[in-house]
Amino acid sequence: MLNHNFHDVISQEGIVAIVSWGNGEPHVVNTWNSYLIIQENDKILIPAAGMRKTQANTEINDKVKLTVGSREEGGKKMGRGFLLEGTAKFLKSGPEYDLMKAKCPFTNRVLIVTVTSVTKTL
Repeated sequence: MLNHNFHDVISQEGIVAIVSWGNGEPHVVNTWNSYLIIQENDKILIPAAGMRKTQANTEINDKVKLTVGSREEGGKKMGRGFLLEGTAKFLKSGPEYDLMKAKCPFTNRVLIVTVTSVTKTL
C-alpha cells in the first residue's frame, strides 16, 4: 500500500498533517516527513512530544487521517502528495517507542498509525 512514490515523497522534507476527532470538532497537528519511520504491515511511527488532544481523541475514536507531501517534482507536475487513512494508538514504551526515541530524542510517546487506505492527491 505504501508504494515507491509514497516513500519517495517522505524522503524529501515536507509537512505532515494529522487529523483526529473524538466527540467534537476535528483537531489537526503537524510534524515533518523526516520524522516518520515506516514499518512493515503499513505502520507509520510518528514522534509525539505534545499531541495531547490527538491522543485524547484517539482514545475515543482511533481513526485518523494524514496528509503528506513534497514540493519536489513528481510525474508531470510540481509536487506530490497523499491522503492516508488509518487507526492510531500511542505508546510510551516498547520496541517502537525505543526506535523512535533513538531517532527523535525529544519524543515522550510514539504515535503508531496503521494505514488502511492511501489516495494520491497531487
